[in-house]
Amino acid sequence: MESHQQLRRNTMGSGTSTEDIGKPLEELKAALESENNDLSKLIERTVQDLNSLTNAKLDIAITGVSGAGKSSLVNALRGMTDDEEGAAETGVIQTTMAAKGYPHPTFPNVTLWDLPGVGTREFEAKEYLEKVHFTKYDFFIIVASVRFTENEVLLAQEIHKMNKKFYYVRTKVDADIEPERRKAKGRKETFREEKTLETIREYCCDNLAKAGESHPRVFLVSCHYWSRYDFQLLLEVMGSELDEIKRYALITALSNSSRGILKKKKAAMEALVGKVALVSSTTGAVPVPGLFLVCNIPFLEAIMRDFSKAYGLDEDSLCRLADQVSKPVLVLSSAIKKTRIASQIDSEFVKSLLSKTCMYGGINLWERTLIVLSYLFGGANSFAAVSQMLQSFLADAEEDAVNILATAFGN
Repeated sequence: MESHQQLRRNTMGSGTSTEDIGKPLEELKAALESENNDLSKLIERTVQDLNSLTNAKLDIAITGVSGAGKSSLVNALRGMTDDEEGAAETGVIQTTMAAKGYPHPTFPNVTLWDLPGVGTREFEAKEYLEKVHFTKYDFFIIVASVRFTENEVLLAQEIHKMNKKFYYVRTKVDADIEPERRKAKGRKETFREEKTLETIREYCCDNLAKAGESHPRVFLVSCHYWSRYDFQLLLEVMGSELDEIKRYALITALSNSSRGILKKKKAAMEALVGKVALVSSTTGAVPVPGLFLVCNIPFLEAIMRDFSKAYGLDEDSLCRLADQVSKPVLVLSSAIKKTRIASQIDSEFVKSLLSKTCMYGGINLWERTLIVLSYLFGGANSFAAVSQMLQSFLADAEEDAVNILATAFGN
């Protein structure tokens, strides 16, 4: 058991308040009560929960008529452009002859499936569902580049029968906007983009209604402009309608194309802080030299590297972004001020953050830790220290990700 003085001296928080650390403490107290204060059962369940969240598989099907831009949407959802190595093949002719999976380049447990065009000679609508093995996918994106037809509605009805979600997505919106902009300029009129978008939306919804869709909702996107139109809204809605495990897989894999997405990622990862702190303080935990803490440093390294990758703070993500915006990788990486590139997160870095956390501490935090945990296990102070360190790390990593976004796109 850690001493009263050690608890007071080592509980800290640079950049994170005692109110912030209070949340994981209260969550842990509630979790303990749910297990009748049986710490071993709680640890076992927490390990299982973390494994489920970090290893969850998500399979997303992209389907629709041939030539609608399915392959480009697959690439966009993977944070890739059409001309990158490993991108789904695109073209003006039918390029997808069989369902083909494209793992996310950073989080391979998330797979985007490029399905053959429905209604082509190779796949008539009635045979389509069986041939592409529809039951294997978590949800579906039904794509059209002009209008939706009866084939898409029939697909949606079958998906609905399986109690799975689907989303109608109208692609290539940018190609429709520009001609209307030029027309308005030629007429010396004020161009109203929202009015044009609403016209496209109404046209798509009317066609779906005529084909038998009772409550049509259409997302307007461009696979080349991820921060415009309904692309971000589509991502938010898809995430909100998944269960907790699948939602975490989707959110961490989303392209870091807006500050809103970065905030959602931070919230998703913050929800794991208490679980990570408990496991690191009890499973494979050893004394940390120079600190009055016990924790599993290699486990923390791996978790923090994954957090960094979710924010795009890794070499591969930075290289892809540099190619996309035609800027040197060194220019983008120079925006990382608070944390490190994922591959450089090692045991010494983790220990340095823990040491900094212990050095600048909240005076009253030890009291909350002692009351909630110290009578149950000797790693009470370690739990508090790791929780606060991780929260500060996530805040710093988010700030670095925002800086990279601003450096890349000038916003």
